[in-house]
Amino acid sequence: MAAREYGVIPQAADDRAPRAVVLSADAFEDLELYVPVFRLVEAGWTVDIAAPEKGKITGESNWYYIMANKSIDEIDPDGYDLLVIPGGKPHGAPTTVRNNSHAVEIARSFFAKDKPVAAICHGPYLLVSAGVVEGRRLTSYWGDGVPEEITAAGGQWEDADVVIDGNLVTSRWPMDIAAFSREMMKLVSDRG
Repeated sequence: MAAREYGVIPQAADDRAPRAVVLSADAFEDLELYVPVFRLVEAGWTVDIAAPEKGKITGESNWYYIMANKSIDEIDPDGYDLLVIPGGKPHGAPTTVRNNSHAVEIARSFFAKDKPVAAICHGPYLLVSAGVVEGRRLTSYWGDGVPEEITAAGGQWEDADVVIDGNLVTSRWPMDIAAFSREMMKLVSDRG
């Protein structure tokens, strides 16, 4: 595919580049997906976008889309160095992803191996479904029952623009994207 094809993320030319996987679906929050992806690409990462099915997924704005070059079922978490979970409205991408059993297994694998995970807005829904928030400090969108789900699952919810707890970086919403992306990049550079 040509690098100029709309919605296709340019990839690192070096096969030894670090690899990130972004789990999403239709009705993702545009900034929460695009900004971290472009920060990673800028830093020389290879980034795979994984959705329930390969192909076009559309943001909540319905103006932008991105091509999922992998299906979630194709993802082997051992082949990746970072997991990114963007948000979106609760009835959109976050719920679709949390209801995908392989996405749940991917999240569990990253936590079992202490690999970096970055989740924003409603993205922590997946972490609750994966059972990996117990004893963790994290943040998320403050409405739609997300903090209550985190607390019920044994996590400690904090109202902050970004929360870092070991291998986990979380943020609340699109207006926190600068802090989220900065801390995500710091986490992966500190571990690299």
